[in-house]
Amino acid sequence: MNLVWQRFTLSDLRVQKYFATSYLHHSLVGLLSSWRQGSILLQWGDTIAVALLSLVYGLAPFVSTTLIGLLLAACVGFWLLLTLSDEATSTNASSFTPIHLLVLLYWVVAVVATAFSPVKKAALSDLVTFTLYLMLFALCARVLRSSRLRSWLIILYLHVSLIVSVYGLRQWFFGANALATWVDPESPLSKTTRVYSYLGNPNLLAGYLLPAVIFSLVAIFAWQSWFKKALALTALIVNASCLVLTFSRGGWIGLVAAILTVMALLIYWWSVQMPPFWRTWSLPIILGGLIGILVLAVIFIEPVRLRVLSIFADRQDSSNNFRRNVWDAVFEMIRDRPILGIGPGHNAFNKIYPLYQRPRYSALSAYSILLEIAVETGFIGLSCFLWLLIVTFNTGYMQLRRLRQLRSIEGFWLIGAIASMVGMLAHGTFDTVWFRPEANSLWWLLVALIASYWIPVNQHKNSELTSASSEPAAN
Repeated sequence: MNLVWQRFTLSDLRVQKYFATSYLHHSLVGLLSSWRQGSILLQWGDTIAVALLSLVYGLAPFVSTTLIGLLLAACVGFWLLLTLSDEATSTNASSFTPIHLLVLLYWVVAVVATAFSPVKKAALSDLVTFTLYLMLFALCARVLRSSRLRSWLIILYLHVSLIVSVYGLRQWFFGANALATWVDPESPLSKTTRVYSYLGNPNLLAGYLLPAVIFSLVAIFAWQSWFKKALALTALIVNASCLVLTFSRGGWIGLVAAILTVMALLIYWWSVQMPPFWRTWSLPIILGGLIGILVLAVIFIEPVRLRVLSIFADRQDSSNNFRRNVWDAVFEMIRDRPILGIGPGHNAFNKIYPLYQRPRYSALSAYSILLEIAVETGFIGLSCFLWLLIVTFNTGYMQLRRLRQLRSIEGFWLIGAIASMVGMLAHGTFDTVWFRPEANSLWWLLVALIASYWIPVNQHKNSELTSASSEPAAN
């Protein structure tokens, strides 16, 4: 059974053997290596790459999607340049992970879905956008293998999120005009301010800030100096407060899921140092305390109570009713094209959805990432995406276990990435802000961060043997 699981999750993938005999790898990788040796600029290739990524993640909340698309295209072009100018050796295979393989398979399914789409032109335009995000993942996974560059991108994101959150809190205190019908007009909360900061949508703001809350939390443990810990605590309070004030129910669900995950992983990280009592009861105590805090908030804070209860109001809440009508139409779309869907992207969705929509319930998406993927790429695409998630989380767990043995503080960033992905998935179950550039670029950054910790099987075993042989000396 363990062998089946290893094969399914590609845990024993040995890419070195493949790349050593791959004609495609030898014919493309290293094609421009001689030019790179004489190029002063490409000697700083990873530094230039992280500068491009810094522009993407530093400007994403403040600029148009068109500019983000141009920056993504620049990242893709530079990744191709770096790859073609790499040394064509088997050592470069260590940067290709099981996650890369599943991402490639996911892209192939999207290409096939585009080829069979009833609206090929619309699907093709969004396939290009989808490809840009996957290539962004490839560049991030390459750059993040350096702990110094990894720390830089995380610090940049936390500082940008702090700016976004401060402006969101300013909207709460001084008021902000609602740019869309975000609350049931008949609800007592219809006049309540829902902050949206620079992103123009409270649900999108919640999706953008969710990883910031989690990374701020783990930064308290990862950063060593008291000044940095104070900065992380400040970012945690500000980002969490702004996320709560979005009054995004999906964001709240994602936040709870992410916090539960990060707490469970932190307990696992410290469990080897815990007394038997705390090793057994720390998670139930924390879980009970969190549930108690949520119950008290629902009982004594009226806006929270009304917003939480609206989740269970079914069609009596206008937002719930809207989603239910959209989902009914989406189920019919999936029923008619269950294998490969209608093709990737919102352009294809906008062409096909009007044929199924209920009167007065127009929509730009399926309001659930799982339904959206099933609509766009069918059950084949959905299965591939779920496989990608399983492989990613399994890879994250394996590398977390390795880092725990080494007692490396890098494990905290891995914990943050895993918990943030869980939170974004929980949020995305009931919304599709996941597909917006500000959130989608963060998603692939998280996947790339997990992939960046992966090491080949033989190196993993060697590191375990080295760790085991050094333990008696350490004791």
